[in-house]
This record gives sequence, C-alpha cells and structure tokens, in this order.
Amino acid sequence: MFDALDHPFLILALSLPLFWFAAMIGASLRAKRQALKDESREDFTFVLGATLTLLGLIIGFTFSMAVSRYEQRKNYEEDEANAIGTEYVRADLLPTADAGKVRALLRNYLDQRILHYTTRSYEERRGINSETARLQTELWSAVLAPASAQPTCVMALTLSGMNDVLNSQGYTQAAWWNRIPIGAWILLISISVFCNVLIGYAAHGKGTLILLILPITLAVSLFLISDIDSPRSGIISVRPQNLESLSDSLHAE
Repeated sequence: MFDALDHPFLILALSLPLFWFAAMIGASLRAKRQALKDESREDFTFVLGATLTLLGLIIGFTFSMAVSRYEQRKNYEEDEANAIGTEYVRADLLPTADAGKVRALLRNYLDQRILHYTTRSYEERRGINSETARLQTELWSAVLAPASAQPTCVMALTLSGMNDVLNSQGYTQAAWWNRIPIGAWILLISISVFCNVLIGYAAHGKGTLILLILPITLAVSLFLISDIDSPRSGIISVRPQNLESLSDSLHAE
C-alpha cells in the first residue's frame, strides 16, 4: 500500500513548490491592496511573529516525536538481539536433540529478523512475515514438548526465554507501526502554508528571492521529520547492527 509519508523525498518535492506557491499568493494579495497603515502594520507584525513562533513550536514538537520513535526502534532492535542470544544459550538446558533443533531454528529466525530490517520490497516483507510466524510456531513447539515432559524450574526458564524472543518481535513491530499521527502532519502543513502566505504578504516589493527562504526551510524540515519517522525509506534508518553481530557469532559457531 502506497503511503506518501514513507517517501521523504516525495514530501520534499511536493512541499517546496506548495509553500512557494503560498508565498506568491500572499505577495499577489498584497499587490492588490493599499499599503498598511502604521497601526495595522504593527498588528500584522504581531500576528506574523506569533504565527511563526507557533509554527516553530509545532515543528520542534513533531521532530521530537519522530526522534523518540526512532530511538524506540533502535532500543527494541537491541532487546530483540539480547532475547535471541539469551535463549540460544539457554538451549543447553534442553535435551541434546531438542537443543540442536532449537538452535537451528533460532539461527533461521535470526536471519529472518535481519531481513525484516533490511528489506524494503512490500512483497518480500510479506514473505518474511509469513516465514517469521511459521518459525515462531516451530520454536514454541520445540521448547514446549520437552518442558511438558519435564515440568521443572529449569524447563520453565527455557520457556520464559522463548517467550521473551516472541514478545520482542511483537514490541518491535508495534514500534514500527507507531508513527506520527496524520492529524499532526495536517496541522503542520496547514500552518506552514498559512505562514508562507503571511510572509509573501509582508515581503511584497522586496524581490522574489526572499519568498524562497521560508519555503526551503520548511520543506527541508518536513523532509527530515519524515525521514526519521519512516522506518524503511529515506536516508536515516535503523540498521540491525546487534542482530547482525549476533548472527555472525552464531553462524561462526
């Protein structure tokens, strides 16, 4: 499913002409009206300053939301690697045959989790999600059978570790779905357009170059926010460094 917010460069390409066009509308409105009187000019300056301040606060708030979600995705990637590595070690508590099966499944599961972070194709992601769900079922069955045969505290520890592995994937998925709300984007874009209209109205007769300053600044700001908030697209993304490091050590073993 296509989502424009997953394409930061598209946000940049669309927002820049939109904001510049809004500034030009403001300039054309000013050209059709008489010059503001002193008292009206003071009021207009006050409104312009207050609106730009509000816009700056909203941009800062939205940027903070994007960064916090990015940090959350990084933390869950680390937690997921720790959970898989811990359960791989706890497999020693299982009977020999079951331990070998669990370790092999965990290595395959780890490979799928790395692909989840690095694959951008929608069709490939569907296959990865399907394979991940299948491996989760097999992993749980692999530890449930020996734990049911020997319901001891040691087996309970192994079950608990596997539960952490499965839960960590759910937490990661929830973090990737947790994006900046559409309402926040609509508010940010609407106020940005309004501010550009006001800037165009105030800058009439001072050249068109000044009308590009705020549109470029806002477009780059929206691009950066969208880039950080998008888990798969753009320049800034979470790399599975911990998962890859764990995979190298397990496959080397």
